Parts: sequence; structure tokens; C-alpha cells
Amino acid sequence: MSAPGEPPRPDHHHDARKESSSRVFRAGVLYVVATPIGNLEDLSPRAARILAAADLIACEDTRHTARLLTAYNIRTPSLSYFEHNELRRIPELLERLVNGATIALVTDAGTPAISDPGYRLVRAALDAGIRVVAIPGPSAAIAALSIAGLPTDRFVFEGFLPQRHSQRLEHLKTLSQEPRTMVFYEAARRLVPTLVTMADVFGADRPAAIVREITKTFEETLRGTLAQLLARVASSEPRGEIVLIVAGAPATTAPSQPVASSVTMETLREAGLSLKQASAVIAKLTGASRREIYQHALRQNIAEDGHQSGNPPINDDD
Repeated sequence: MSAPGEPPRPDHHHDARKESSSRVFRAGVLYVVATPIGNLEDLSPRAARILAAADLIACEDTRHTARLLTAYNIRTPSLSYFEHNELRRIPELLERLVNGATIALVTDAGTPAISDPGYRLVRAALDAGIRVVAIPGPSAAIAALSIAGLPTDRFVFEGFLPQRHSQRLEHLKTLSQEPRTMVFYEAARRLVPTLVTMADVFGADRPAAIVREITKTFEETLRGTLAQLLARVASSEPRGEIVLIVAGAPATTAPSQPVASSVTMETLREAGLSLKQASAVIAKLTGASRREIYQHALRQNIAEDGHQSGNPPINDDD
């Protein structure tokens, strides 16, 4: 597409030689390069060419990126740039850019600056008048959204939720009436408590999908309601990198009210979890004793039923 005031240009593929010419490199350019999430074949030819032609590659982990560079026989020198050193690295990288260097910014996997380091360097480069160019490619969020089977016409990317339960709960409450499909990243060890909190806030019947290890050997996608997904992952320890996609709130849904812990236990039991499994989930979520939760729920069942039929003894492991 021609810029305003420029004569129309023919619609053909961008001349790759122009991008790697000395004229462009003398200007100083920061390339934001997307790299494979897991399958090395997902690196685009354009990305490989930029990485090979750059003066320097700024990467989250030099050892991790070295495997990608070796696979494509790229010998460009690399420099670490990650969350805990980026404030120190930015002045150094800016100096190189101002002096005409071409730098390729990559992350360990996917697109830089999307829940990964990069934003601050991009902002600093723009403020310094440096040209910033995107080399698009893999993104776990977009790839997972495309196969989740949930509406994609409008969505919001939330990244990682807070680690503390209280903060995570408060943040999810602000999204309880969000009408757009929501995309989250989550650590495997926090998936179960996050699903429990989402079921409380969004409703156990809210459609969702879990996409795990996307593009990798053990890629897996689970689809269902939040309660159904919780039932499938609660009994085993989830592993790998996880993208969680949750449908937006229906237009007619009334604002959610806080849900009592007893209802949470009922929700987990209705979803197919045993009393032992449900107690373990709530214990993870609240930090309370699993045995005390189990015994309380068992006593409550006995009180409601008037007998102990169908329930194990209090000292049973269910």
C-alpha cells in the first residue's frame, strides 16, 4: 500500500532485498520478530532472513534462542534481554540503534511484547525516532483462539492472572460481564484453582477451552463448560504451557453474586468429582486443610440426607 502522497505502487510481493539492503540498515531498525512456539518449522522465511541479516539479536534466553539459530544455520550474535535486565539493556541497545545497527528482538516463543519482554524497548526506540518493524508469526493466544470453537469476532487478551487468590478473584469479578471472548495465559500449577474461581465468578456452565502445549508433540485441546473442564483436569496434575479461552457473558446475564463455598463443593460434585477430589481442589484454592474440608462436607451431606448412605466414613480417604 502506498503512503499518502506517494505514487501508487504495483501490488506484488515485497522485494526482500530492499529490507536487507545497506540503505535500510544504515537507518537503524528494530525488528520485532515472532518465533516458533514449539515447532521449529513455524519460523517464516522472512523471519529467518531478518535474523540472519541483523547485526544483533536481543533475546530472552540466549541458550534457548541458540537452538533455533542453529537449526537455521544463523550465526548472528545474540544478547540477553529479559524482564530483570531490560532497564539496563535498553540504553545499550538504543545506542546501537541510533548508530545505525539493525537489531532483531525475539522472545523464547511467540511474539515479543505479548506477555513477554519487549514493550519498553519498542517504546524507547519509537521515542528516539528509531524505525520499528513487525515480522509477524506465531502467537499462542491467537493460535489457541482460532481452534477453541468460541466466538472470535470480538475478544480480549488478559494475559496472566494475578497469582494471589484474592487478587485473582477481584480481577475476574471485573470481567464477570465482559461480553467478548477472553483469552488468558495460565501456569499449569494454578490451572485448577483458576478454573474453580472462574466457575464461581462466571458460572459453572460458561463455555471454555483449554489449549495445552500448542504446536508441540503433546498438544491437547479440551472443550466444555468450566465445570466439565475442571472435572477433567482436577484429578491429574496439568503440565505444559496453557492458554485458557473463556466465552464472554451472554447479553441477558444478570450481574454475578458472590458464591458460597458450599455451592462450590456442590458444583464440583455435580461436575463429576469425588468428595476427595473436590476437597483437594478447594484446599488448593483456600489454603485450608483438605481433611477438614472433606469432613465438613461429609457431615453436611449426612445432615442433609439424615443418614450416611452413599458416603464413606469420615476417616475414609474416599
